[in-house]
Amino acid sequence: MTKPLAIIAGVGPGVGAAVARRFAKEGYHVVLIARDAERLAEFVSGINTTGGVASSYSADLSDHEQVRTVFTSILENEGSPEVLVWNAAIWDEKPALDLDPLDFDRQMRLGLTAALTAVNVVGDAMLARGRGSVLLTGGGLALAPQYGGAVPALTAVKSALRGFAYASAPGFAEKNLRLATVTIAGQVKSGSPFDPDRIAATFWTAHTAAEPLVEYVFDGK
Repeated sequence: MTKPLAIIAGVGPGVGAAVARRFAKEGYHVVLIARDAERLAEFVSGINTTGGVASSYSADLSDHEQVRTVFTSILENEGSPEVLVWNAAIWDEKPALDLDPLDFDRQMRLGLTAALTAVNVVGDAMLARGRGSVLLTGGGLALAPQYGGAVPALTAVKSALRGFAYASAPGFAEKNLRLATVTIAGQVKSGSPFDPDRIAATFWTAHTAAEPLVEYVFDGK
């Protein structure tokens, strides 16, 4: 029997890797995407050697053309995804007056607008199968942007992402697709209330809940 497919875009050693492990544990073939091919290979090996099924693709997720290319390749090589998790973002402590507009634009592409490019590629396949989940990693600064002075670009990205989810989720639902954000309202750290594996469980809930929400706020409880 063919395993359902979950794509996790933006995989590092924290939330992205934990979400990949969780979906693999639940019987999914997980496809991991990030720029660092060597580190991705380590994550894939860890999943495959513990009984899961994983593969990886390297791409710059702030580049719309690379996103379009890599997601097209995944469709051709791996099949139609049931789940897309967009977890790409960057923490860049640079005050607003020092921000380069082009870098700000790159961060917005990485954190949100390139996700729409990915959805444009896989959306028809999800519609054809009659279901699908698009899960976006949100941040607590979207809930309290007044505390985001050290990272104004990231604050703007997560605020825009939250707004996009609330504005767009009803339209997704009309087509039997699920759009949700998992808003992480705290600092991710292994062994803490914000342990990546605990956060990954919320992503699984966002995909499987009988009565889905637009936003799942993970506050460490």
